[in-house]
This record gives sequence, C-alpha cells and structure tokens, in this order.
Amino acid sequence: MAKYTQSELNKTLWAAADSSRTTVDAGVYKDYVLVMLFFKYLSDLSKKQKAKYVERFGNDIDRIEAKMKLDRFYLPDDVNFDYIYSIIEQDNIGEELNKVFHKIEELNKDKLEGVFSVDFNSEAILGKQEARNKMIRNLIQDFHQIDLSEVDDDVIGNAYMYMIERFGADAGKKAGEFFTPTHVSKLVAMLSQPKEGDRICDFACGSGGLLLLAGKEVEKKGSKNYALYGQESKGSTYQLCRMNMFLHGQDSARIEWGDTLNNPLLLENGNLMKFDRIVLNPPFSLKKWGYENAEHDRFNRFFRGIPPKNKGDYAFVSHLVETLKPKTGKGVIIVPHGVLFRGAKEGKIREALLRENIIDAVIGLPAKLFQTTGIPVAILVIDRSREQGGANEDKKDVLFIEASKEFKAEKAQNILSDENIQKIFDTYVNRKEIEKFSRVVDLNEIEENDFNLNITRYVDTFEEEEPVDIEANLKELEDINPKIKKLGEKMEGYLRKLGIK
Repeated sequence: MAKYTQSELNKTLWAAADSSRTTVDAGVYKDYVLVMLFFKYLSDLSKKQKAKYVERFGNDIDRIEAKMKLDRFYLPDDVNFDYIYSIIEQDNIGEELNKVFHKIEELNKDKLEGVFSVDFNSEAILGKQEARNKMIRNLIQDFHQIDLSEVDDDVIGNAYMYMIERFGADAGKKAGEFFTPTHVSKLVAMLSQPKEGDRICDFACGSGGLLLLAGKEVEKKGSKNYALYGQESKGSTYQLCRMNMFLHGQDSARIEWGDTLNNPLLLENGNLMKFDRIVLNPPFSLKKWGYENAEHDRFNRFFRGIPPKNKGDYAFVSHLVETLKPKTGKGVIIVPHGVLFRGAKEGKIREALLRENIIDAVIGLPAKLFQTTGIPVAILVIDRSREQGGANEDKKDVLFIEASKEFKAEKAQNILSDENIQKIFDTYVNRKEIEKFSRVVDLNEIEENDFNLNITRYVDTFEEEEPVDIEANLKELEDINPKIKKLGEKMEGYLRKLGIK
C-alpha cells in the first residue's frame, strides 16, 4: 500500500473535513473532526498491530489480545472504526460513537482517559437528529476511505497540526484559544534554545503546537532526551493537546487541565515545578485573571507587585519567572507592546525584573501575525542565568531587536518567512548590532529612561527622506500651468455647447 506524502495527507484530510461541514461553528466543528481523525488513527494502527500478531500466533485470540494490551493502546474489534462504519445507518449513530469512545477510554485509562470529550449525540451543538446524523455519516464515510496504518507518527502529527491551523484560519478571533501560528511558534521555540535533558513547559499550551516545536529543537541536535509539560484552561482545547501529543509519539508528556494563574497544577512536592525552558503565548491583557486572589497567592508569585485587575500580562510573566529553574532557566513569552512601557503597577514589576538583571532581549514583531489581533506584538526573553550566581551574571545589558518589517505579506495576515526567522534568531544568538534593526543597550541607559523598554527609544528606525529639489518642482509647475489653462478653456467650450454655461 502506497504511503501518503505529507502534502497528500494534508489535502486528503482537509477535504474529508471540509466536505462534511454543516452550519456548526468552525471553532466547535474542529473538535468533532479532530476526534474522528484520532479515532481513525487509533483504529488503523490497532488493525495493523493485530494483523502482525495474527501472523505470529495464528488464531490464539487470548495471546493476541494479551500482546495488544502491552502496546501503546488497545482496541478490540467491537470498538474500532470498522465497527462504527458497519452501523452507520443506525438512527442512534451519535450515541453509539459516544459508547465506543467511552469503552476505548476504559480500556486505556493510563493514556486515553477523558480524551474523547465531545458529545456526538448533542442536539444543542449538532442540531436535531436528521441534521446531526447527516454530518456524522459524512465524516465517517470520508474518513473510512483514508488508511492511516502506514503513516509515520511525524506525518500524521504534522497533518493534525495542519488541520488545526486551517481551522484556526476559519475560526478568526477564537483561534487564539487553541492555536499560535506555526511560523511564530517556530521563532519562539528556536529562541528558547532547549537542550538535551531539559524540562520544557508551556503553561498556556492550547493545542500544544508550540510545546512540540520546542521539543523538536532538541531533536535537531540529535537527542530525544527531553520532557514536555503543559497546562491548558479550556477543556476541549486540553483534549486537542492530549491527542496532539499522542499523535506525535509524545505519550509521556504531562498535560494538565486548569487555570494556571489561579490553580497551577504542575507541582512537585507541593511546590511549583521548575523548568529549564518555558515557551509561552498567553492571552493578551486578560481581564479576569485572578487579581482578587493574587495578594494571598500561596506560591508568592506576585511579590514584585500585583498586576492591574484588567491586564493579566505581568501575571503570566511573574508565573514564568517563578517556574524557571533559578540561575539556569530561560523563558520566551509573546506579549502586547504595552508590557514594554505601561507605568503604575506594571512599571514597578518591569523595574524589578530589570534590577534583577533577568531580561535578556526585547524583540518587536510585525503587525497582523495573528488571527486574534492586528496589533504588532513583542517577545520578551527572560534568562535566569543572568541573576546573581548564574553563569551570565556579568551580562548587564538588554538586546533590542526591531523586527517589525521582517515579514512576508499574505492575503489574510502577515507571516514570518524562514529567512525572517533566521535573521532574528542569528541576531539574538550573536547579540549583533545592526543599524536600524538591533542594538545592545546598557542597563544604566534603560534606568535613565525610567525602565521603559519601548524598542524605538533604543533602536533608531528613522528613515531620511530624499531632499526636495524646490527649483526643479517650480520648473515643473511652470511647465504644467499652461497645459492646465488650455484644458480649462477646452472644458468651458464643451460646457457652452451643452448649454450649461
């Protein structure tokens, strides 16, 4: 059987998803499509595994089942995709799907418990039975034709991310709840510079794409020795992330469901777990972030100051700093530009971070990179190896990169090309100073600017205009004036002929 190329599988899966679409909102419909894809993947791999054991053990069903239970997951024949396809015309097909998913979870509690969170029998979400069954049957028919048994983990995982990205484009502003554009995630992952043996975390992980790309940075160096951790507040997105990890062969990733700022669940011996690397694209200026609980936070994360009630940006920054390993950890976080210059409480927190010498770089990105907002955003690189006792404690400056013009314009939004990403990354790693693009700034200069990190204060982006040749312009006007006068006389003649003048 011929294997799918990445491009072929992407197109085939999207066509299957798109042809079954009804009036269900894209942000909701994606959950059903991606669950169906995950179910088909599990079923096809289980069939392949069973065929291998049948070849070895013949009709010894007990032995075959015992071996299959030792694999990554176990699906008996009455809970696989073929069974669902065989009862496709039943009126209660949605209910039957729910039962099958529940049984799969029961049989694979360690890895799959709770992963099938969507209700295929929901009238409130999918409509009345006739419309609901039509959508479900279309999905089953379309996915039945796709054989995923010969697809490598990386290919199916990439296809899953492709589907999420396509749904993100359709979901508009809601996309920010589950998806960071891949080109932005790639830059953030590279800047974090994870290494072999690292614990890598994203505590607002969405569907997990950024976290997986950070792991891939370690694999580029020839090692698979790293551990992934994440937390996500929205239930359906948390389940997408778990499926995403499984499809990428990251079964051991620890992903928690809950609100990180109010209920951090990545704990160790009752304390906040510490990480070597953190990558993060949190909600911008989150209003109800937990201000009322911050003063009595049991982990004392907000000792530098409590962020404003209606802007949670520095709450995420504070949690990031407190969950990095002291003296070695590095975090990369996407923030709105206001984080760089707003005063009052935020200004005090920013000053404290600068006095602690842990802000390593500030990178300004182009506008229109996200579906959720058209505003330009920035990246903060926090490096705790710069604090007292760390390997880089003598580094007493901040690198500013003004990369707002580094993009490739596309119809719906701007993207960072590979060349744009590489230029920003190389500038950061080598701490290069490039005229009108980057500058290394001493902390004393930043203090003189009242700890304002607005990039244009430090990187001169002013472009001189061509000098105006006044004499040439006057000469041009002299040449044009007679022509204008002649045209005016012609127009008057036409108007008289028409009886208007």
